[in-house]
Amino acid sequence: MLNNLVRPTIEEMIAQRRWTDLRESLEDWAAPELADLLMDVEKTDRVLLFRALPRPLSTEVFSYLEFQQQDELLLELTDGETRSLLANLAPDDRTDLLGELPSQVVQRLLNLLSPADLREARRLLGYPEESVGRLMTPDYVAVRSEWTIQQALDHIRMHGRRSETINRIYVTDSAGRLIDDVDLQSFILSDPRETVDSIMDNAFVSVSVFDDREDAVRAIRRYDLVALPVVDSDGVLVGIVTVDDLLDVAEEEATEDFHRVGSVEPLRMGYWEATMWTLYRTRIGWLAGLVLVNLVSGGVLHMYEETLQSVIALAFFMPLIIATGGNAGTQSATIIIRAISTGDVDLGEWRRAVLRELGIGLFLGLTLGVLGMGLGMFRGGWELGLVVFLTLVSMLLVTNLLGMSLPFIFARFGIDPAVASGPLVTSVADIIGLLIYFSIATWLLM
Repeated sequence: MLNNLVRPTIEEMIAQRRWTDLRESLEDWAAPELADLLMDVEKTDRVLLFRALPRPLSTEVFSYLEFQQQDELLLELTDGETRSLLANLAPDDRTDLLGELPSQVVQRLLNLLSPADLREARRLLGYPEESVGRLMTPDYVAVRSEWTIQQALDHIRMHGRRSETINRIYVTDSAGRLIDDVDLQSFILSDPRETVDSIMDNAFVSVSVFDDREDAVRAIRRYDLVALPVVDSDGVLVGIVTVDDLLDVAEEEATEDFHRVGSVEPLRMGYWEATMWTLYRTRIGWLAGLVLVNLVSGGVLHMYEETLQSVIALAFFMPLIIATGGNAGTQSATIIIRAISTGDVDLGEWRRAVLRELGIGLFLGLTLGVLGMGLGMFRGGWELGLVVFLTLVSMLLVTNLLGMSLPFIFARFGIDPAVASGPLVTSVADIIGLLIYFSIATWLLM
């Protein structure tokens, strides 16, 4: 709303080239607000507004833009402006940018980096795409355990400005291996003549450069940290990953899970930034696949066509059977998918989950089976009521187990459990429900 009110004034200043007035009017704005404003103004004015911002602020604003917006802005900047921007970006933000852009654009940007920044960028880009190594920054403060508190504080003052955060100070040995992390308050409140090891407790949490970034999200959430130290296979401290980057990861992973649960390919951009063709491509694959799966349901009906023609009343309960099985399976899958993604359920606990879901399925089946039996007896006598009862009990046992099992199976094979989505479970549950329903009906009524 604020952007809509000030945008005409901003665009007027740009048109009149009143750069001093423009800078003064924006100097109290936060970087995220300026990023929103930058995307709200006319496309032809964006690069002019960006150039009007002070250099440190423009770099921060750039880091808050979506990747597609960053790419569009880079196309408008000169090589000199791009070189300056890349040099001032934090290493982790620069790695994020280079990891998302097309390869030909990345090569052009790499050619603009200084030799030191180029080595750093290539090192970070060399880690697996979903790993912690891609998120970390080498900008941190580390001290030695044998130093005095005063020496450590002097070191923090000298190098702290370049660090991503100084809330926690990392302690390493002579080989660079991480041996502890200590909060800054402990340094400030301790006797300057004491040594660093006097305030160490040797209890710290770290992640490997090769760990999945979701592991880092869980760790930082569990231990309530602002940053996590990142070590290599030898335990050498190579960087840190901060909570702001991990919050972005958590949001991105949650968005991907929502998309997959809805049988949509994850969208790596905002809804309005995506073209209609992109939105079409994210949906058509799953829809086409589910159509093929649902054709099996038609095959089941064809198999039991004689039974259906003999007992027309069976058709009345088909929507109930199909909907109940799909809903139960989706409920079970949703709970398990979320539990696996948060680490609440481990893959080794699938046997416990099987027993639990079988019990829940039995109780649900008995409850709904009694209700269904009453409807069946009303529509077609006690035999039809018994068919509906046995179908609901059997089906809820099986579909509950199906909804629980698919996320475990996918996770076991390294596939995102969210792929075991509602539409997939529902489609398979439809087939199972119809098979059970008509098998029992044929057995009892024919």
